[in-house]
Amino acid sequence: MVNTKLSEKFKTIKRDDVTTFFLNYALYFILVAILITVVVIDPKFASISNVMNIIKQASTKGILALGVAGLIVLAGTDLSIGRVLGFSAAITASLVQSVTYSARYFPNMTVPINLMIPLILSIAVAVAFSLINGFGSAYLKMHPFIVTLGTQLIAFGCTCLYIEAQPSGTAQALSTFDKNFLNKAAGSFTVGTVKIPFVVIYFLICAVIMHIIWTRTKLGKNMFAVGGNEEAARVSGVSVPKTIMLVYLMAGVCYGIASFLEAGRVQSVGANTGINYELDAISACVIGGVSFFGGVGTITGVVVGSILLQAINYSLYFLGVNAYYQYIIRGLIIIIAVAIDVRKYIAKR
Repeated sequence: MVNTKLSEKFKTIKRDDVTTFFLNYALYFILVAILITVVVIDPKFASISNVMNIIKQASTKGILALGVAGLIVLAGTDLSIGRVLGFSAAITASLVQSVTYSARYFPNMTVPINLMIPLILSIAVAVAFSLINGFGSAYLKMHPFIVTLGTQLIAFGCTCLYIEAQPSGTAQALSTFDKNFLNKAAGSFTVGTVKIPFVVIYFLICAVIMHIIWTRTKLGKNMFAVGGNEEAARVSGVSVPKTIMLVYLMAGVCYGIASFLEAGRVQSVGANTGINYELDAISACVIGGVSFFGGVGTITGVVVGSILLQAINYSLYFLGVNAYYQYIIRGLIIIIAVAIDVRKYIAKR
């Protein structure tokens, strides 16, 4: 009798565990099923060149995701990502235009500039906006949604003013970049018969650095402590405002690097560059298991989420799905991801 009850209890626990597993990873199953369906419809989708193209397109947004992931771990967010990228990319673009281009932003620039200068300026601009966001959140106690919404509008206004300030008097997109910049930012190298874009390597380097910071440093431990329970972290001696500011600083550095590389990838920077990039970056984090309730997340998950999200986006385009339907599908993916996150949070409580 006792053995029967124990057996039934064990079966119930096992069944619940299996159900929980499938519910927690339902989104992954759905996304993988979509990709498998696409491959069945057109096997060319799984070609090496296509896979590398997907990873290439995921790389700049993946670097953005690496930055905002820390803010989500803090139970925050950042709506200004796309517009900050647009402004930083515009500054980069204006400095790396070919010196032989007659309509260049800086007509007195007759010698190609050292690429470290636009990179540093791109990072500096992105960090400045991120620190404003961090100050508003850490010291003024503003909700990240509000303060980043404000800086989003400010960054967009700055981008429009900067682009319209061209000597030509037009608001045309900044283009015709120096070949050295394009080779470094958007070039590739060959391994066997496979072309590997440099931007993929940059993405992986950023991911490794962020992984080390998250898992091997005091800042990483403090970040998770603050995100998990801010009051408990404060009582334990963690400087909450300082931690928040440093995480926003890291995010800004990631945004600046991504902006520099994105200018090279798109090769034409206009007022709409970066629009809605924050949605993809945040979606990649949530798909990768970074919880909106704070205190949970891994860099590996962010990388996988970035690539998986881009694979879905690319697959829809590859199959020629109507652009409006693509928006609907992407919206559903975000809702499902957040719903699963909420369910995990409720289960833990």
